Amino acid sequence: MFRHILGMTLISAALAATASFADEPKLIGQWKLQDSAADSSGSGLTGKPTGVKFVAGGPTKKVTKSAQFDGRDDVIEIESSDTLNLGKDPFSVSLWVHTDEELDDVLGDLISRYDADSRKGFSLTLMHNVGQTTGQANYRQLQFGIDDGHLDDEWTDHGRLGDAVLVYSMLVHDGVLYASTCEAEASGRGHVFRFEGGDQWTDIGSPDPSNSISCLATYNGEIYAAASKYRLKGSALSESENENLGGTVYKYVADNDWEIVGKLPDVEAFAGLVVYKGKLYASSLYKPPGLFRYEGGTEWTSVGTPEEKRVEALTVWNGEIFASCYDQGAVFRYDGERWINTGVLGESTQTYAFVVYQGELYCGCWRGGDVYRYDGDNNWVDVGQLDEELEVMGMAVYNGKMYAGTLPLAQVYRFDKPGEWTLTGRIDMTPDVMYRRTWTMATYQGRLFAGTLPSGRVWSIEAGRVASADREFPSGWHHVAAVKENNSLKLYVDGACVSESSEFSTDDFELNPDVPLKIGCGPHDFFKGKLADVRLYRGILSDDDVSELAK
Repeated sequence: MFRHILGMTLISAALAATASFADEPKLIGQWKLQDSAADSSGSGLTGKPTGVKFVAGGPTKKVTKSAQFDGRDDVIEIESSDTLNLGKDPFSVSLWVHTDEELDDVLGDLISRYDADSRKGFSLTLMHNVGQTTGQANYRQLQFGIDDGHLDDEWTDHGRLGDAVLVYSMLVHDGVLYASTCEAEASGRGHVFRFEGGDQWTDIGSPDPSNSISCLATYNGEIYAAASKYRLKGSALSESENENLGGTVYKYVADNDWEIVGKLPDVEAFAGLVVYKGKLYASSLYKPPGLFRYEGGTEWTSVGTPEEKRVEALTVWNGEIFASCYDQGAVFRYDGERWINTGVLGESTQTYAFVVYQGELYCGCWRGGDVYRYDGDNNWVDVGQLDEELEVMGMAVYNGKMYAGTLPLAQVYRFDKPGEWTLTGRIDMTPDVMYRRTWTMATYQGRLFAGTLPSGRVWSIEAGRVASADREFPSGWHHVAAVKENNSLKLYVDGACVSESSEFSTDDFELNPDVPLKIGCGPHDFFKGKLADVRLYRGILSDDDVSELAK
């Protein structure tokens, strides 16, 4: 008996030692990006740069140069090969990243090997989900995701937010998910809630007497909220008896403590908040139209609107603000000085929400329930109607795919290819109403969250696995590492672990997509910034390994 136990102990120890040895990191690709995209690992994985500039200025005394990416079409591609086929094995990525503080574009993907058709592969991304529908849900947030096309979850109900009829806007900031609401009763006010997990939410204030807090955004590291009187008849509901108009913007100080940062003239309600070139912008929901730039204190400057039309949802892409419109089924762009009409989206009469996916801008609209891709001014390409739905509102990029929410059934669809939208579920079952809306979306803690009307509830879903650092990624040079262990993902910034995914079985993910490895590009957008010393390992970088690399 003793010999049997001893034998089993020795076998177990040997297996553990073998597994540990197999998990030891082995460098299979290193692109220093000093003067070229050559591979220094000895694997022969030379990269092919397109548009990339190699420039002076690097992260360390030894790494003195870097590769500069313009955020529009710059990329380094490494041809698909057996060496890059990671299968079910653990792997690790290490790289240095530089971003600017003031942005006029989506930051985009750092490195990826992902096939959207099969939903197979991985991506390391600085996520911007901005302009879906009224706020700035995710801004400068580092995410590391894997998928193998078969791990769709069921939607999880996280409860109703107070007496909300509408979850109006969502925001992820400093590791926390926030959501704002509209209440329909005469005494109802717009609130902001902090998510505590499960179906638990903490009310952190209703700073304004109007019925809604319609927009949330982070600006200079703080939360800003815009107050509105939402006309519920626009959603085919009984009009609110609360007659207090909005038009005031607040900054969050502490729970139930909000500071007024401006009261905008003739503004009844807000449609969007966005940060562009270091300034916060706000748009008016109802007439008279208006777009305003925050100058500090309580001062705002009107910058005008195009053709005296309202601009609504606001996003930033490729150097400009893009704005939807409720007076015409068009999208306008603004470069800080002038407005340009980019064209009407098919037969739509209103445009609602934006998302940047695979390096291109998409927009949802009413009426028809289609999504359009921007292919240049006066050229919007219809990529399909979402079944028989009439309107597309909340939109987001999540773990390599684009998702969109609808009216009248409050369904959520995943975009698989032009003309092919896959239903993931319906998240508002309110009876005896004309319209149900999936109004807004955000990604948080590795999941996709969505808010609804008229149930006023928040739901979430998980597809694949994602480790998300739910904070604004700092500007300047920083070291990033992403590690796929045997049953979880980890993210590191400057040597410290900042996020870990939910657990999974290693057998569920075989990551051998037949596509190139891309540096500076992926399923979200082309990267805007600088990269240096990009490394790919087969195996697991330990905490100590990452700490050493970050030096």
